[in-house]
This record gives sequence, C-alpha cells and structure tokens, in this order.
Amino acid sequence: MGFTTIIPAAGQGKRMGTEINKLFLEINGETIIRQTVAVFQEIDSCEQIFIAAHPGEVELMEEHLKDFSKVAGIIPGGQERQHSINEVLKVLIDTEVVMVHDGARPFITQEKIDQLYQDALTKDAVILAVQAKDTIKQVINGVVEHTYDRSTMWQVQTPQAFKRDIILKAYEQAEAQNYLGTDDASLVERAGCKVHISNGDYDNIKITTHEDLIIAHSILEKRGICDV
Repeated sequence: MGFTTIIPAAGQGKRMGTEINKLFLEINGETIIRQTVAVFQEIDSCEQIFIAAHPGEVELMEEHLKDFSKVAGIIPGGQERQHSINEVLKVLIDTEVVMVHDGARPFITQEKIDQLYQDALTKDAVILAVQAKDTIKQVINGVVEHTYDRSTMWQVQTPQAFKRDIILKAYEQAEAQNYLGTDDASLVERAGCKVHISNGDYDNIKITTHEDLIIAHSILEKRGICDV
C-alpha cells in the first residue's frame, strides 16, 4: 500500500494580485497546478491524488486536470486551508499514509517525496524542512523581544506526511476545539505526536508573489528546462 496526496488549491492568491487563482498562472508554458500534480502522478508509491479546490472552480479544475489518472477527486474546499484539507480527509478510507502538499510548490522532486514517504512509514509524522539561513527574531509592536538560536531554526515546507490515523485524530481534535493552525504538523504536534524533520530543498519554494515567479524561472533555467 502506498500513500494518498492531498493538494490544497482553494486559495485565491491575493498577495499575487491577479484576478485568477494563481495556480492557473503559467510558468514556462504550463500552469503551476499541473506542474505540481505531474510530479506526484509519476511516483509509483502515490496511489491517488485529491485536490481541494475553491467551490467556484471545481468544474474548471476537473477539466484542467482530467488527463491525470491518479486524480481521484476534486473536493470543494473550505474558507481556510485547514478546512479544505479536512473536507478531503473525510472521504479518505483505504490509505496508510497521507501526504499534504501545497499546490503552489511545483518544484518538489520525486526524490524528496520518496524520501519523505519512507521516513513516514517508520516515524509516523514527518515534514520537509530546510535550516534557516537568516537570524530569526520575535518582534512585538515593532520591538525585538527575543533572538532565537539560528542553529535550531528550520523553515518548514511541504509535503508533510502522516500515518492516516494520526492526521485524522489531529484534525478531529482541532475541529472540536475550533483551533486553526498554520500547517498540518502544528495540529499533529498539538495532538501529542512527535513530528520529525526530513531534509528539504531550498528550490522547493511556494509561489506567492510576483517576485517568486522570477525565482521560479531561475530554478527552471538551473534545471535546464526553461524556454528563454
């Protein structure tokens, strides 16, 4: 048995400042969401993919991804990312590991996904992350309150992988307590499960702003697959 991928894609990308969902923007002739889904489509251990789409874009997303055989369903998402993922979790039945990946991270590699999956089989809850390059400070009302030891700081990415029972329990608890976390791992941590780190990749950026599009083209050029 392999893993199921959940890709939240219901956000409107307000920080991008576009009239359309940023996931339908093209990079090098292909939309962001298709590039993201394509990586998981080619992985043998990925058994099925569910997309949490904006309720008004379900039919558009179905048409856009109809040629990906592993896309098992396009589910109407909720108001927040967490709500969208929860809607998909409710329809999952037969899967050992659940992997959640941002639709706006098209540069994840098959190698990193395979690595994460193998780690999840033995560690129950594993997330991709890279060590922070910059010093991290806690700031309240414009005043620095605390400077953290950079050697202990990690920038968290996706995918994040969990045994199915663990993430279901975490989401059920969060829903019952009306708790909204910043990522899936924060819910699992809150439910009392240890979350382990698997080394990520600095190229695995989340495309959020126009500046990220410039970086995205640079990554493709570095990989030798960008039409200049």
